[in-house]
Amino acid sequence: MSDESLKSHAARFTPTPLLIDGKRNLIGLTLAELKSEMETLGLEPFRAKQLWAWIYCHGVRDFEKMTNLGKSVRAKLAKHFVVWRPTIKTEQISVDGSRKWLMAMADGHEIEAVYIPEEDRGSLCVSSQIGCTNKCSFCHTGTMRLVRNLNASEILMQVMHVKDVLGEWGTIPKARLLSNIVIMGMGEPLFNYEPVAKAVKLIMDEEGISIGRRKITLSTSGVVPMIKRCGEELGINLAISLHAVTNELRNELIPLNKKYPIEELLQACRDYPAASNARRITFEYVMLKGINDGPADAKELVRLLRGIPAKINLLPYNPWPGSPYESSDDATIQKFGDYVNAAGYASPIRTPRGRDIMAACGQLKSASQKEKKKEE
Repeated sequence: MSDESLKSHAARFTPTPLLIDGKRNLIGLTLAELKSEMETLGLEPFRAKQLWAWIYCHGVRDFEKMTNLGKSVRAKLAKHFVVWRPTIKTEQISVDGSRKWLMAMADGHEIEAVYIPEEDRGSLCVSSQIGCTNKCSFCHTGTMRLVRNLNASEILMQVMHVKDVLGEWGTIPKARLLSNIVIMGMGEPLFNYEPVAKAVKLIMDEEGISIGRRKITLSTSGVVPMIKRCGEELGINLAISLHAVTNELRNELIPLNKKYPIEELLQACRDYPAASNARRITFEYVMLKGINDGPADAKELVRLLRGIPAKINLLPYNPWPGSPYESSDDATIQKFGDYVNAAGYASPIRTPRGRDIMAACGQLKSASQKEKKKEE
């Protein structure tokens, strides 16, 4: 897929600005954009800085609570704008403490986001599209059609909702409950790069949400032309959904591989500007029983990654209704991991989180889609 094709793809699936009751949502606007909006209303540019602080530092949604703004200013803002959050249709809490939300956007379309608490961090798995175009055969989201891209506001609002839930507005605590962002939810983020990049820059801004680039990871199935740009412009951590060591098998598991085969993908990883021994590229490898879990696969994986600062996440397969695969057994996964570790690559075996609420890797699919499928 050429650069022009990627632009065409983005244009086709990017929505027009979504209004809430005829008003524009201020979430997702940069400081420069806020200043432009203030000037359009005939307000002083410094009002933008005040709004920025209320929205991105304090999480305030009600203009009446923005107390350093005069009443007439607050009334004018309320007439034209909102500070909106998605509608939460359902919240599920796993036995392991993971939490999954089904969120409805202004046009009624829905996505899922998952918060995973751990001892030393709290990670939010963020969606970038409604549905997905990649059709990976092992992924539940891949069974959905791509409805549209999310805009920067909708991506950012997932983060802001979780900060609401955790009560982490105002003074930044030393030990954050929400410390890490992983763009690994529904969709292929590099097919929706501009909104994703805008949202990431807002998340990283030190005068706002202030989650640093070393705490943000973007996962891609391998949109090769966009990988370098992501590294140059954002400098965030990169994760690659690899899952196979031959083009033949990867074509079956991840159809995108037909456009960007393994050799091209790994070269893009070698050239990734933000990679180093201190910041290794993560290669995600789902363990599929009898498919990609043999000694020959482990040996070839080590050969393929030679020269790349890498670590490998071994992911026990998370089944979903109608899924065509089974997870490798524990002994097979351990043997695979031992070989890769012995070759010098860290290869932690990830404990599935949120399986009981269909919140684990590869299981996300909006509940409305599931219900529609049942009715059909």
